[in-house]
Amino acid sequence: MPTERELLDRAAEMRRNPTEWEKRLWRRLSNSQTGHKFRRQAVIGGYICDFFCPAKGSVVEIDGDTHDPAADRRRDADLTQQGFHTLRFTNAEVRENMEGVMLTIAAVLISRPDRWSAPHPNPSPEGERL
Repeated sequence: MPTERELLDRAAEMRRNPTEWEKRLWRRLSNSQTGHKFRRQAVIGGYICDFFCPAKGSVVEIDGDTHDPAADRRRDADLTQQGFHTLRFTNAEVRENMEGVMLTIAAVLISRPDRWSAPHPNPSPEGERL
């Protein structure tokens, strides 16, 4: 199991070198089209998550061709036990149906309760723009 520092370093490297589909989805998420702020490659519960909405406790993952569905199910179950909700999309869904992806994300965010009763002080740190 990697250390917290190793995960943070790996996440920083992933932010510097995103996949094409992560770039495309990040542009949409960072333009506040959902009304919520996201972080990229956030470290949560021992995992690096592609996108994380702190206010709603929601994780958005883009699964490339090398993803292991069984490992993803275990990871999602672990995150669910910690109170997080995971949405998964394939590269093809992001490429071919971005509007549908964004509508699904927005619908889930609306349905999720807020994690804080007052605005969180810094839900999306500076420097996470592509």
